[in-house]
Amino acid sequence: MTTWEAVMSAVGLALGGDREGGRSALLACWRETGDAEQAQQCVVAHYIADLEDRLNDEVAWDERALLAYKHVGREDLAAVGIPDAAGLAPSLHLNLGDGYLRQGRPSEALVQWEAALDVQHVLGDDGYANMIRNGLAALEAKLNALTG
Repeated sequence: MTTWEAVMSAVGLALGGDREGGRSALLACWRETGDAEQAQQCVVAHYIADLEDRLNDEVAWDERALLAYKHVGREDLAAVGIPDAAGLAPSLHLNLGDGYLRQGRPSEALVQWEAALDVQHVLGDDGYANMIRNGLAALEAKLNALTG
């Protein structure tokens, strides 16, 4: 079992610029999670994906994050400052859609983009929400460029 303190410490390393230290700490958290800790698995996988150098590894972690998310309860992410877990869904779908597009899988990218649009209404009006909305607009532009 891992703790939210350990997860957030690992995330802090990664976001603070210690890419390798953050990745190592996140992987340690992943190894310590069990099947009952879907919320921790979701967050850990979400951040590990961003630290991967290889696209296939990144997408695999994004897929793990979304799979775990399906088992996360509404209040399960409150410990990390997300009062309603639905607030993480747009980012999960956006990241996976972007990864799929970069892998040359536009139809799967479109499915993820549409899923993100379906849940973007949960986003607030802050910098994080604007970042996700901008990411969705950029993914839409890339998808439109392919279908032309």
